[in-house]
Amino acid sequence: MKRVSVLAAIWLMVLAISALAAPSHAIAKVPAFPGTLANASYVYVASDDGDQFDTNLLPEDRNAISAVQDAIQNWGKLTLVYRPSEADIIILVTSRPSEDVMAVYDGHQGPRGNYLWRVMGRDGLASGETPLVTQFEKGFESVQKHK
Repeated sequence: MKRVSVLAAIWLMVLAISALAAPSHAIAKVPAFPGTLANASYVYVASDDGDQFDTNLLPEDRNAISAVQDAIQNWGKLTLVYRPSEADIIILVTSRPSEDVMAVYDGHQGPRGNYLWRVMGRDGLASGETPLVTQFEKGFESVQKHK
């Protein structure tokens, strides 16, 4: 009987340790935001496939652009521009049923190079609730504090 209780105690300790070591899905880690964008003021938002006025753009991407623009405007830290040549930051979004993507580029280098920051998630750019934009805001504010 004593051996069973010792084995049960060991088993409970193993379960407790593995539960603590398991990654938490509720807490999303915000990727480090590039400090080179700390002084940015102007942002341009489009899709990988074109801007919001492109007639060939998928409705999901058009909605994602609008949702990101609304969230940034409500946030109030950056000013939206409608030409990439006027932007310090270019954000390209893609919205698909399986996953949404938001990538940030240096506006002075253009969006066709390597992205500087990127996040992905299911329903991350839905209208009204944009958790990917929230991650962007947190990242941007983290470099603002250090400038």
